[in-house]
Amino acid sequence: MYKYAIILGLCAAAACKEQGKPDILAVNMDTTVRPGDDFFHYANGGWIKGNPIPGDQSAWGIGNLVDEELYIRKRTINEQAVKDRANGGITAKIADFWESGMDSAKADQEGINPIKPELDEIDGIKTTKDLVKVMADLHCKGVNVGFDEGVSQDSKNSDVEAYNLNQGGLGLPDRDYYFNTDKRTTTIREAYTPHIQKMLQLAGYDSVRAEKSSRAIMTLEMTLARNSRKLEDLRDPYRNYNKYSVEALGTLTPSIDWRGWLKAIGINHLDSAIVGQPEFYRTLENELTKESLDTWKDYLRWSLINGYASLLSAPFAEANFDFYGKLMYGLERMKPRWKRVLDVEEGAMGEALGQLFAKEYFNDKAKQRYSDLVEAIRTAYKHRIEKLTWMSDSTKQKALDKLSKIKKKVGYPDKWKDFSAMDIKAQPFARNVMASRQWWNQYEINKLGKPVDRDEWGMTPQTYNAYYNPSNNEIVLPAGIFTVPGMRDEELDDALVYGYAGASTIGHEITHGFDDEGRQFDAQGNLKSWWSPEDSIQFTKRADVMVRQFNGYVPVDTMHINGKATLGENIADLGGVLLGWDAFQQTEQYKKGEKIGGLTPQQRYFLGYALGWLEHEKKELLARQLLTDVHSPAQFRVNGPFADVDAFYEVFGVKPGDKMYLPDTARVKIW
Repeated sequence: MYKYAIILGLCAAAACKEQGKPDILAVNMDTTVRPGDDFFHYANGGWIKGNPIPGDQSAWGIGNLVDEELYIRKRTINEQAVKDRANGGITAKIADFWESGMDSAKADQEGINPIKPELDEIDGIKTTKDLVKVMADLHCKGVNVGFDEGVSQDSKNSDVEAYNLNQGGLGLPDRDYYFNTDKRTTTIREAYTPHIQKMLQLAGYDSVRAEKSSRAIMTLEMTLARNSRKLEDLRDPYRNYNKYSVEALGTLTPSIDWRGWLKAIGINHLDSAIVGQPEFYRTLENELTKESLDTWKDYLRWSLINGYASLLSAPFAEANFDFYGKLMYGLERMKPRWKRVLDVEEGAMGEALGQLFAKEYFNDKAKQRYSDLVEAIRTAYKHRIEKLTWMSDSTKQKALDKLSKIKKKVGYPDKWKDFSAMDIKAQPFARNVMASRQWWNQYEINKLGKPVDRDEWGMTPQTYNAYYNPSNNEIVLPAGIFTVPGMRDEELDDALVYGYAGASTIGHEITHGFDDEGRQFDAQGNLKSWWSPEDSIQFTKRADVMVRQFNGYVPVDTMHINGKATLGENIADLGGVLLGWDAFQQTEQYKKGEKIGGLTPQQRYFLGYALGWLEHEKKELLARQLLTDVHSPAQFRVNGPFADVDAFYEVFGVKPGDKMYLPDTARVKIW
């Protein structure tokens, strides 16, 4: 989800006054809306009315403006790499990747040929053993057929990496797409089988065979989906941690030779694996045993084509877009090719670009400002924990210890990945992407048996996002999240910065260490009970108030927010607002109380936070988000937490009768 940014051509603070430009916060407002009725539209409604969603987007807002700036910067880096190809190394790889992606004529000429070696491999399957071997090869190439797997830190021993097996293998985004009966989801599900049929026909099936195969594939996927856990159930770290020896995996799936599987994907020595959802693997075994080999081969072909369709010739890319873009997201047209190539490149070798990006666009002064802001937020949290009346002293001390040990990563990594072994060259775009996926598969597998590298970043510097990693007890804040198109950082007043950066990003991510899921990990990043039973009960009691609050919101049609699935993000949003507010009260701007753009510092803080969620979305995206995303829609990431913040009521005079008003006894009070 988009975090925050600044609108192009506008400015803030004293610089606005000197330059005669309108204040960014004031100009976005819709004062026909009462702040106590719908603060999101009060703060952002003016901008939303004047900026319709473009046809190649399913949403449009502040994050898109940042992305537009980032696209231009990344394109410049790629085009310069083409000019400097003779320098070799990563520059040459960037150039080759970019040019292969931009060569649409070659892609159209090649058709399905770039993935023909893999299709031939599927054709050659004669036995279940062959089937599993080909599945392993596809996994190495980024097509997770049948199930999901990969390497990550062991939740209960964060110093080591573990091999994880999870549910997966579905062509629709989530298991609920296969069963929900609302009109929008039903329409997508009914169109899915014909879409599979169309793609198989493009791959060479005749219409009769394609129709029969698509129905069989859908039946197989529905069986896997039926035995997959729901979104909210995947947020319980204990239920989704089931350790098996490699030999014991055979009790779940006797049809899979796990030693052979591991060797096929590059793992030579492994004692155990963590299975997230054992019941799913029992279902998988049943299907491997009872379903025909022809259906499994059709499913593998479909999964491969689906995984690479957007990288192939126009007929494949357009058919893929018609279903996943138009129908599922409500898009009217594809992004221009150069943006699509950059999107793919970001996942393939984004950190290579990040080295050049960080050097050019994130100076030491900016890094220091946001490093200091992290410490201001940390101090605010410390004071809140110390003052809690519902938490025991023993749990408080452990919470304070965990807070003090949260590692901050700001801007860009100190150590860069080495992409020299990634086999990028002058070849079809799909093969370059496949090479990158194979490199990443081996990169992750190479971590097994080695100490965890706690300095590694899971995002690139140019990413417009941030995250908290419970296993490392760290917050990662890429330079991209602080991008301000058309403005210098020093032009931004503290009220705005503490709202959109301090609250919506830094405070939000730190609070994740203490949300319903993150709180279950200790200061060292291990899944370990460190709360007293009484304190856990008190936390859950308060969190349940938030579940009920968000269950009551209806963003689109008759679809409600899933308060349980979104609980962690909602807790983090509320924590971010409270921590940002506490930290902001210590600034000179707050103490002086001078207005900017006719707005007090206190008003600017809340408007600054709302600016971070300035966007509007098509109904199709909202519907998909409610089924698959643990984040609430943007409007409710503002109105939801604000309704629980006492200072919001005071600053904007919110009274009983206002639509956002909640009586004090109904407000969420955790941190």
